[in-house]
Amino acid sequence: MKRHISTFFGAFALIALAFSAPPAAAQAPGPRAEGLDMVIGAADAPITMIEYASLTCPHCANLQIETMPKLKAAYIDTGKMKLVFRDFPLDRIALNAAMIARCAGPERYFTFIDVFFAQQSNWIKGTTADQIMGNLRRLARTGGMNDAAIDACLANTEVQNAVLQQSMKGESEHKVSATPTLVINGTVFRGEATFEELDKVLKPLAAKR
Repeated sequence: MKRHISTFFGAFALIALAFSAPPAAAQAPGPRAEGLDMVIGAADAPITMIEYASLTCPHCANLQIETMPKLKAAYIDTGKMKLVFRDFPLDRIALNAAMIARCAGPERYFTFIDVFFAQQSNWIKGTTADQIMGNLRRLARTGGMNDAAIDACLANTEVQNAVLQQSMKGESEHKVSATPTLVINGTVFRGEATFEELDKVLKPLAAKR
């Protein structure tokens, strides 16, 4: 979902379309929750990619916009790889955004993640945290959440703990300290990567199926 939109408010029609559009036909199963993890792709895929990301991280946004659609087409939709997305919020705003995406439910989780990343350069604009949160709330409302649902979500300690537990799991299991961090079949790759770079890693793994 690569779009260059000059103003946040002028983007509302396109954002609403992104939220409401049905998912493209694909061989891969739909998004699902596996414990605390949010997953897309075949459960028996030979490759498991874990992505640790913060929704306010520009490098994560670029990975999501530039690289993930190609990975989805080449590996996830073809049953070769499943993607496990784990939040690793670097600040309170990222934590709030992760909580809102989780409150949207497993079937809409990745849609919220995609929109939050695609529109990141617009909604994180603001001189105060309140202004940025106002932008984030507007995005969430465009996605169908009303103010009561947003308030309830942000006050939900169970949802907050689920996000924070993913972050702590990254620190303890994979020594994650920055985003994005990818873990491919147990091997850790730190920093942003292009499709071509990842393709070199993934092709041999897919061939072992």
